[in-house]
Amino acid sequence: GGGGKRKGRSKKWKEILRFPHISQCTELGNSIEREYFSICEKQPIGRLLFRLFCETRPKLQRCIQLLDAMVYFYICIKNILFFFKLRNRKVNHQLLFPKRSIVNKRFAVAVHDYLSGAPFADYQNSMYFDRFLQWKMLERQPITKDTFRQYRVLGKGGFGEVCACQVRATGKMYACKKLEKKRIKKRKGESMALNEKQILEKVNSRFVVSLAYAYETKDALCLVLTIMNGGDLKFHIYNMGTPGFDKDRVQFYAAQICCGLEHLHRESIVYRDLKPENILLDDNGHIRISDLGLAIKVPDGELIRGRVGTVGYMAPEVINNEKYAMYPDWWGLGCLIYEMTAGRSPFRARKERVKREEVERRVQDEEEEYNDKFTEDAKLLTKDPKQRLGCKADGAAGVKAHSFFKNINFKRMEAGMVEPPFVPDPRAVYCKDVLDIEQFSTVKGVNLDQTDNDFYSKFATGSVSIPWQNEMIETECFRDLNVFGPHGTRSPDLDWNQPPEPPRRSLLDRIFRRHVSERTGTLGKQAKPISINPRKSISLFLPQHPEVSISNSRVQSSSVNSVDSMSNSAP
Repeated sequence: GGGGKRKGRSKKWKEILRFPHISQCTELGNSIEREYFSICEKQPIGRLLFRLFCETRPKLQRCIQLLDAMVYFYICIKNILFFFKLRNRKVNHQLLFPKRSIVNKRFAVAVHDYLSGAPFADYQNSMYFDRFLQWKMLERQPITKDTFRQYRVLGKGGFGEVCACQVRATGKMYACKKLEKKRIKKRKGESMALNEKQILEKVNSRFVVSLAYAYETKDALCLVLTIMNGGDLKFHIYNMGTPGFDKDRVQFYAAQICCGLEHLHRESIVYRDLKPENILLDDNGHIRISDLGLAIKVPDGELIRGRVGTVGYMAPEVINNEKYAMYPDWWGLGCLIYEMTAGRSPFRARKERVKREEVERRVQDEEEEYNDKFTEDAKLLTKDPKQRLGCKADGAAGVKAHSFFKNINFKRMEAGMVEPPFVPDPRAVYCKDVLDIEQFSTVKGVNLDQTDNDFYSKFATGSVSIPWQNEMIETECFRDLNVFGPHGTRSPDLDWNQPPEPPRRSLLDRIFRRHVSERTGTLGKQAKPISINPRKSISLFLPQHPEVSISNSRVQSSSVNSVDSMSNSAP
């Protein structure tokens, strides 16, 4: 396990995250894409190391300080504008901040243009870039079930269970979504599973669950995702007192969902399955969109068609099998705002038994009913996508500008600076009892073959770069391991002139080698050679010695393995 100062890390965490010698990173250094924004801005560890490099040169340090000051200035401007907005005062932005666009765009572009030239070239010849390559080598280590400790079942997905798990090296907790291989094949879910995995890899948003790892076991494909311990919105709407939320809470969740949809749409991804059970709360009360199994990338400039979603939440154009782009997601947001406010879905009462066709008829033909909890600006369901909020040219910006969100400062929201109106109790369990979670039946009559293995290799790609690097930073492993030599010199693992340390032998290997040396040192020439008779089994002639007898060595081996297993699996 790992407690105390290790914060959940394994006893062997430093060995697991041991840097390879820089000479072992040559192939990676030759093949890695050396693009400034990717290495120095987009990747969290790359960004920190580039800034450490800039701190060694006063001129470059001033550039970084200027960039940080511009970000701070931009947030301050947004706060001032938000202040006037709350007081219903119109402001001429250009009169109040005449050079705002220059400060926020042109200056930043000019600074990055400068940094991406000679400074970036110098950085690539520095020990800081070499350290970046070492981190990238660790990032690309093979991922298996032994990378994690497995904990209790959290729930059930479409193809298998969802369990809590913990990375041994860092102590970070995740949710492991297991997709049983035979169940996927039986239901022909390969393309759906791979599509979800590939979309999760593309999206980097604090409002959408992140994929950190993808690996396989003998029986399952595993997606390791952001763990959300606060339960889903469906549980909170219906199981925490009077159904529904007050307006402040509805606005907060709706605003965060809006941000998540905006980030998905920016990547040309339409989500298509917005419903309360797919919106999860974290420990602090912030929400994330989860379960991207029905999400799909929309080709640029095109519309798609697909009658998918959940009954009661599908938009009219989806039910009618018409073409659409991002339109269904804004309908889904309207449905969620209605349900969070009214404590029931807009077209079906809680636990009402009604056929799918009837629900779809209501969605297409009937007007939803609003009780006295609704204000005029909370009525956001529009059947015609041409008139629907969010479906016009301004997209998410039009939704954010709606009077329903007048109390939301979206810049602070996107920076994670807005306090949630509700914080889950860490001692509470916001879900069904594990005993109530339906168990999967055994899949029979399904055999896996080489074609399946080809699919698994596309799925099980290991660590996902940005979440993995964030994990190293958040768990302080980056701080603890990112050490250089004295007075700004290279540490031994970064010294090209110093040979790499020999790999450390396992405990079992050291015991075996000790036994061999004892045997040869003590018994010398008395030991008989191995005789091989091609007609008989191989026989090994050794002097009788309790420490090297075959039976004893087997017992010792299993004992060592069990102790090692126990030390790594303790919570």
